[in-house]
Amino acid sequence: MSYNILLLGGGGREHAMAAHIVKSPKCNQLFIAPGNAGTSELGANLDFAATDFASIRDAIIEQNIRMVLVGPEDPLVQGLVDQLHNDPLTKEVMVFGPEAAGAQLEGSKAFAKAFMDRAGIPTAAYREFSKDEEVATIEYLSSLPCPIVIKADGLAAGKGVIIAHTNDEAIEATKEIYAGQFGDSGNKVVIEAFLDGIEFSVFVITNGFEYQILPVAKDYKKIFEGDMGPNTGGMGAISPPPFVDEVMMDKVTTRVIEPTLAQLKKDGIPYVGFIFLGMIEVNGEPFVIEYNTRMGDPETEVVFPRLQSDMVQVFEDLIRHNPLEPLIIDSNFAAGIYIVANGYPGDYSKGSEISLEDFPNHAFHFMGGTKTNDEGQVVSNGGRVIFVGAMDPILSEARRKSLDAADSVVMEGKFYRRDIGADVDR
Repeated sequence: MSYNILLLGGGGREHAMAAHIVKSPKCNQLFIAPGNAGTSELGANLDFAATDFASIRDAIIEQNIRMVLVGPEDPLVQGLVDQLHNDPLTKEVMVFGPEAAGAQLEGSKAFAKAFMDRAGIPTAAYREFSKDEEVATIEYLSSLPCPIVIKADGLAAGKGVIIAHTNDEAIEATKEIYAGQFGDSGNKVVIEAFLDGIEFSVFVITNGFEYQILPVAKDYKKIFEGDMGPNTGGMGAISPPPFVDEVMMDKVTTRVIEPTLAQLKKDGIPYVGFIFLGMIEVNGEPFVIEYNTRMGDPETEVVFPRLQSDMVQVFEDLIRHNPLEPLIIDSNFAAGIYIVANGYPGDYSKGSEISLEDFPNHAFHFMGGTKTNDEGQVVSNGGRVIFVGAMDPILSEARRKSLDAADSVVMEGKFYRRDIGADVDR
């Protein structure tokens, strides 16, 4: 039986998910809210935000939606799933995403660190401070060895983490957070010991009892090559990172994934959805940097092309507590690059026309911050504009093909990194 599906979000992550969903025999019609120029070719874009709960409810009823997939974090943290579960007209709809209690793992860094402490999950030592403790915060920062990691407690679009290399830099960064750099998300900060290692991303899908592990990925957050400059939402990704072997994943499973699920049950927190583990390997041992309660962007753009299972069926099986089949995963490497607008991650331009006329057949692309203008042209409408990627049995070839694809895209003021995956390509 097929049914109508609503996917919430409008970035490259959602375009990648939409491209997979529409291939499923379970999908009758796909609706995306708000979507972008790419998703409009796969389903019907709905002109409202992923946090517009009233419009989401209306769309579910009017379009006879039977499954809702939540792309971004904001609606989860704000309690969308709770509202759908508690509304008599939407309570029977299958929703893949956690309720607000579970979404706190991403919504509050302080909550997540305390959760990890209770569960005995390996993570960096930390302390938390609130805005009204600025003097104590500065005194503490002054006493620490550097580098120092400062995190805004709440959601900050992937940009609320600062690695300070001097005590003065740490103090200034914290003052800016307290002053409102990230709005109310900065009313509290988490200060962590710096972990020196290599990062990777692990994605788990679960109903709180059963779980499956999706392909592992590694993203690149800094704007410039060599991981220099300010953080962005992500400049590219690869999957799988060659250094994450079976031994490492066994450690992640036994020390992180299973204790996480056990602690959720112990705390009485129901959980259906994605758990994104931001990991770091330090001297061969895994540590958790952060939890997210949705898929990553840009990681989704290299993870979903490798998934050969019907993920709509998998989501349904998890929601319904049906028996799970092993995931089928393509063995090729996937590598991809975000083409961003001029000026990103600061003030950037919009409205640049995008041409894919010479886009190579061996590559794939997912639209991010784009829209179709009144003349029917696809134009930039955000900082991260279009993700281009490719797959190959050899990582260096997947990287080369993705660069060929990036070079072929015509967009005024385009910028992208050419070194995505180069640090682990061995």
